[in-house]
Amino acid sequence: MKQRDGEAKAPRPHQDAGQSAEKDTPGQTMPKQTTDVDRLVGVRITALRKARGMSQTALGNAVGVTFQQVQKYEKGQNRVGAGRLREIARLLEVPVSAFFEENEPREKTQEDVFGFLSAHGAIELLRAYAQIEDEQMRRDVVALVRSAARLAQARAVSPPAEPT
Repeated sequence: MKQRDGEAKAPRPHQDAGQSAEKDTPGQTMPKQTTDVDRLVGVRITALRKARGMSQTALGNAVGVTFQQVQKYEKGQNRVGAGRLREIARLLEVPVSAFFEENEPREKTQEDVFGFLSAHGAIELLRAYAQIEDEQMRRDVVALVRSAARLAQARAVSPPAEPT
């Protein structure tokens, strides 16, 4: 049966809807595997969504998918189509390029930032910090967090001694 212009192509029975397929051997199609780029895009969607204070459900509703689908995008389990990625970028108020690596020297710094933002509690900590208007108080908070980090590292290196 020939497909007419403008008609949607139905997925093949052995192919998941939403996943494209590539030829493996003649006559067989295999689902495309997600890549490191898909996982990178997912990490950045998560960080940017959380920075906006948006839930997976709200993002999903806005782009026309379920929150489970958003979870799969964020974990890099499913690829985000170009049109949908463009819509996500619009909603998160960033350029589409924000989801991809750049070949500039600051690439590592950007990657670090997205890694930090994905740490549990990081967004909440940043929001609270941003609400502090007093500069000295901000410096004190940074010093406190650095001290806590040093203590945590010291405990990890040398576990507490057993009482005698």
